[in-house]
Order: sequence, then C-alpha cells, then structure tokens
Amino acid sequence: MLLTVDVGNTNLVFGVFNGESLIQSWRLATLRERTADEIGILLSDLFQARGLDKAEIDGVIMASVVPSLTGTMSEMIRRYFDRQTKIVNPAEDAALTGMPIRYDRPSEVGADRLVNGIAAYERFGRADGRPVIIVDFGTATTFDCISTRGEYLGGVICPGVDISADALFERAAQLPRVDVCKPKRVIGRTTVESMQSGLFYGYVAMVEGIEARLRDELEATPGGGTPICVATGGMAAVVAEQTSVIEAVVPELTLYGLRIVWERFLSKMST
Repeated sequence: MLLTVDVGNTNLVFGVFNGESLIQSWRLATLRERTADEIGILLSDLFQARGLDKAEIDGVIMASVVPSLTGTMSEMIRRYFDRQTKIVNPAEDAALTGMPIRYDRPSEVGADRLVNGIAAYERFGRADGRPVIIVDFGTATTFDCISTRGEYLGGVICPGVDISADALFERAAQLPRVDVCKPKRVIGRTTVESMQSGLFYGYVAMVEGIEARLRDELEATPGGGTPICVATGGMAAVVAEQTSVIEAVVPELTLYGLRIVWERFLSKMST
C-alpha cells in the first residue's frame, strides 16, 4: 500500500492507495506550528479509526508547497511509519515524472501543479491525444496547460476565492466578512448576497474567460487540438455546475498524480 501526502497552504491531504485504488483520504488544516508528533498522532488515530494498519504502508510520496512543513512531514513519516519519504521535486525529477517542463524556470513549478498535470493527462489527454487544462481551486486558483505530447507548458495563477473575500472585508470598512457560496440569485438584495454573488459568479466568469483564452492559445499551437478542462480543489464541483467549460471534476487529482509518479519512481529504481 502507498501513502500519498499533499502539503498545501490550506490543507494537508493524505491518501492511502491499495494498488491503483484510493481506499481512504483525509484533510487536515495546514497549521505551520504543528510538530511532527502532533501530525503523527492525528494520522495514527485516523488510520486506527478506519481499521488500517500503518505497518502495511510500503511507500510514501509527498508533494509540498509549504517548505516550512516539508521537513516536519518527512520526520513524522520516519517516526510513525518507519519509512523514508519520496519528495517530488519538479526541477530535479523531470526524467522520473515523464512530463517535460517547458516553464522558463522549472524550479518555480509547484509540485502539486506538476502532479495534477500528470494525473489529468494520463486520465483524459493521452488516449485521445488532447491537450489538457487543469483548474485547481485551492488557496490560489491555478490553471495549468498540458500539451498533446504530455508536456507541462505553464499556466495562470490567480488569487483564490477565499483570499479575495478576505481582501474585500479588510479593505472596505463597511463590508462584512462573508462565507463564499453560491447565492440564491445573481442580483443580490442584501449586502451579503451582493458580495456572495460578486465572489461566486465573478469566479465562474473568470474561469470561463481564462479557459477560453487558454483554449484559443492551445488550439493555435502546432499539433494543438481541442483541450479538455478538468477541475479539482474545494470549489471545483459547485463551480462546474454553473459552467459548461469544465468537463470533468476529480477532487483527489493530486493524490492520483502522486501515485503515478510513485509507480514511475519504482520502475526507474528497478532498472
């Protein structure tokens, strides 16, 4: 069995795979002050509650965009699982991941963006020879583009919807803090409804607008083709309901990408 770990700015996401099947996943809040022991005890309790045996974990792979927690998580795995952690490094693991990076500076590509691209391309793009656009609704809302040849081309990084909501509250003295959710109607009849409409439908429109421009650019490149748009992250499902540009939603896309990279890592180690 494989333990996959996605260390994000908002959540720590853990997934347990038995072969190709994701049999369990958990989300914990990303708190940078947590120690290896605190996270280890929490994860041990989660394993026990689901009847899973930590001793059956054969390998661990991690994507982290929070450098201050990378070492903490590796130490937790060593103490509580007695395993070394494979940490995905986009700049160093190009041959291992099997996805060439066309970014001007490969070291600037987040590990989560790369493994999302790998998972989406393998699942939706490779068989049909289509490029892929991945929209990840995380702390930041990111758009990543994969070519028909399975190359990571780059993308777009926007403030996440929660960041925008917080900024609106902090910078406008008379506006309250609101939860971001789909409102009953576009025309808000209270301040809160108006803010929710602006945040939610503003992001729907942003996704549609950026996706259209990315689609045009991908189709215009040599060997382009019509891309498929795949969404993941917290707001993916609810936004996808409001637009036709998102064709598939995969909530645990990063974990599936980590599993693929792990299989390639094992294959390389055996040769």
